[in-house]
Amino acid sequence: MRFSTIMPLLLAAGLANAQFGKGKGKGNGGGFGGQNNGQNAQNGQNNGVNNGQNNAGNNGANCLDPSVISTNSNNDGLADAEAGQAASAKDANNFINFCKGKEITNGLQVKGGSCNPIPMGNIPSTNNMISAVMVNPKDGDVVAPNTAINFSVKINNLVAGTFTNPDVTYYVAPQDLQGGKVVGHTHISVQEIGDAKTEQPPDAQTFAFFKGINNAGDGQGTLSAPLAAGLPEGVYRVCSITSAANHQPVLMPVAQRGPQDDCVRFTVSANGGGNNGGNNGQNAQQGQGAQGKGQGAQGAQGAQGAQGAQGAQGAQGAQGAQGAQGAQGAQGAQGAQGKGQGGFGQGGFGGKGKGRRFGRPRFAARDFVA
Repeated sequence: MRFSTIMPLLLAAGLANAQFGKGKGKGNGGGFGGQNNGQNAQNGQNNGVNNGQNNAGNNGANCLDPSVISTNSNNDGLADAEAGQAASAKDANNFINFCKGKEITNGLQVKGGSCNPIPMGNIPSTNNMISAVMVNPKDGDVVAPNTAINFSVKINNLVAGTFTNPDVTYYVAPQDLQGGKVVGHTHISVQEIGDAKTEQPPDAQTFAFFKGINNAGDGQGTLSAPLAAGLPEGVYRVCSITSAANHQPVLMPVAQRGPQDDCVRFTVSANGGGNNGGNNGQNAQQGQGAQGKGQGAQGAQGAQGAQGAQGAQGAQGAQGAQGAQGAQGAQGAQGAQGKGQGGFGQGGFGGKGKGRRFGRPRFAARDFVA
């Protein structure tokens, strides 16, 4: 074979080796090397598909940026702990894989429990901590049954009115701030408690009324949830539940602070009209005589009245013959304040006896649950 024939053959073989032999070697390295090199940003796409648990891939989008690592998350805190303090759980990488192998919350309200991998988010300064007070009803108020109630709470330092879809975005995003204040909303939750002085916590799954308030209120911090149908007779507790936009409880910067929510107790009773506002007109110290303000012998608290001899506070009751306001009426025939001022004559909630809540159907209303 002549030299002019051999040379083209050798050149062709060399090109084939360069294109296919070396290319095959790089192809194997690129195709499988990503599985063994979880932190290699150049193999990120392979890693994201084949080795997503190694926190790399997608050109670094799934990587934990070293600048956001909380170094104290890898400290159990015991070195400077006081007696009785517990060791913290530790992780060098922000607990990024804490939920591995568990059911992820994934924006759902999982009643069986779940694990949420989303960061807590932005936390306000102490000057922007949330504080709340119930405006209506007030603690100890008595309201009429089955009549409209406008539950109102005033909240400082909340940018109210942001309320994400609770069906698919529950806890899926961190708490955020606007102008240094938490962006979110509040809720009103009402539970029947049976007795204003109860020492038994109510069942958290049971409520008489619940509503998320997804508007900005009056712009001055007051937020309201109306209940047109009202409530049946009973003793209730109403609380605010303030949340960030994605419904998680709001987070504050320090432990020593006032609470960010408020609760009050109130009574729903048909006898509540004169009792609301501190038993107005019935205070035994007001010195109103037999003819004064409907408290005479024939008045609202006379012998036939609500607090007369046959009434709830009559001769046998708290204001009977020996009680706070005399035998024939609230402030009967012997003078403005009867024969003795029993200190508990007006006590209780409109004369409502204990146990009246039993046997009644429990009221439940869900205007909007989130």
